[in-house]
Amino acid sequence: MVIGANFCRLGGRRGVLRFLGFELDRQRAELRGPDGAVIRIRLRSLEMLKVFAANPGRVLSKQELMEAVWPDIHVGEDSLFQSIRELRTALGDEQRQIIRLMSGRGYLFAAAVSGKADTDAPRDAHPATGTEADNEPAPGRRDVSMRRRAALVAMAGIGVTALTAAIWRPGLLTGSPVTVAVMPMAAADDPPAARMAAGVTRDLTDGLAKIETIRVMLPSGAAKGADYVVSSELEKTGTAWNLRARMTEPATGAVRWTTSLSIDRADSDAPLQQTRLTAGMGHPLALRINALLKAGERGADGSPTGTARVAIEQATASINHTTLERFRAALAILERTLADDPDNVDLQVALAAFQLRGIQMAWFPTAERETVENSVGAIMARALRARPDYIPVLQTQGRFLSTTNQFVESLVVCGKVLAQNPWDGIALYLIGLSQIFLGRFDDALVSFKQADRFDTPQVARWTWAVGAGWAYLLMGRAEEALPWLQRSIAITPASGRTHMLLAAACQQLGRTDDARAAMAVALELRSGSTAHNAPPPTKNNSAIFLKASERVVGLMVAAGLPE
Repeated sequence: MVIGANFCRLGGRRGVLRFLGFELDRQRAELRGPDGAVIRIRLRSLEMLKVFAANPGRVLSKQELMEAVWPDIHVGEDSLFQSIRELRTALGDEQRQIIRLMSGRGYLFAAAVSGKADTDAPRDAHPATGTEADNEPAPGRRDVSMRRRAALVAMAGIGVTALTAAIWRPGLLTGSPVTVAVMPMAAADDPPAARMAAGVTRDLTDGLAKIETIRVMLPSGAAKGADYVVSSELEKTGTAWNLRARMTEPATGAVRWTTSLSIDRADSDAPLQQTRLTAGMGHPLALRINALLKAGERGADGSPTGTARVAIEQATASINHTTLERFRAALAILERTLADDPDNVDLQVALAAFQLRGIQMAWFPTAERETVENSVGAIMARALRARPDYIPVLQTQGRFLSTTNQFVESLVVCGKVLAQNPWDGIALYLIGLSQIFLGRFDDALVSFKQADRFDTPQVARWTWAVGAGWAYLLMGRAEEALPWLQRSIAITPASGRTHMLLAAACQQLGRTDDARAAMAVALELRSGSTAHNAPPPTKNNSAIFLKASERVVGLMVAAGLPE
């Protein structure tokens, strides 16, 4: 294949490719930003960027990209989407103006590239049309201030979202890094188990290496010099993979973190099983390391200790089956405990998260919403002053910004969460939610599906299921929305909004009886709902979303939602 040949030839050359103030150093396998700092991305994503940079202005099909980046390895399109997403984040390309999706054809790298021979990449029969690629100046300057200026000019042309997305890069986070040695995962004398263990170890190491506050070292001997050592075992049974892991502190011999998980082998393919094993281990491990660095001493599993832990566990015990009565009881527990310990950040963010959930479930009267939002804003201001890089604080701040229709700001904050925990499903869900309101339904669907692949934390899995269903429905694809909405309801049946979306999907498919039954349940859960108050607030919503939402609300009205 032509692209594969060009890619291999390019990989053997020395030199630096430059575009939009960025530098792609092929010899060192590094991507450097406008300020000269190295931007950490996975090796596969770096290889994909090499392919793009070798073929600017040329549409590359998904198949070409996958064969060039994953030669002789079968991967699904999710792997491609994940690398595209990572590159857009690294380049601050939230408006998708650098790496462009050409519908039905593939992707195009719409930036002028300097530092390579014209013969490095032949043009195909499908040149770009209507792009800025031919008009963009090639930066190619070594002066840092000029590179920075060129990048800012490029960002300004892309849009505010792209500019703020640059803040996502891990290099902008603060904190003293810790050194972690990831030991090879032990497995029984079974080739499939050994392959799975090696794959999980590799993916976990790659994920941890992207976190600025973590330095991953190759294990050798007793892993001398490591602050922490991560070891694990994988067991294969007839129906499941069982994984146990721990993190120890060599200096003291203390166990600082443990986890265990089980992944069903029957309901998914091997790549998805590997992804979920990695995320199931990496998610709590990243939270634990963040807690050690940002929040002081905590339990061996990284959770709060003492009275705060009891109160939070009691409040969240039935979160998947929350009713208005249970919600009020949980809220009271957190308010009483916080009154006794007002400086406890974990209690602050737990209370704020519950109040935001009440807003989203419409459990506060409309007249109280502004008061509750102000209360949450005050809580979050205190929490951010106390622990600005603490993941639970950033998660809740991202939810607060999304709930108050500050979508671009929510994207930035959730990007900071992913910079410290790349397996965080809650952050991915909130990113998808912001993308929906900004009218970027395709991107939202990718975010929700990535959260579903990770499935961490499982307590939040109903959220990205309803998110995916909503995105499909907004795109007019009710048949694809239906199973996602049904799955969300099976996990959390108390959400009236999900039943309304289900009613709309059934109505579009002509299943009017099912639509009216779903709407009846929705109105029981959210009494007083109408076509006027059921849709979310419209502030900062894109025209694309508003038009699609109007159509969905029309389906709800046809299914029985009072006008």
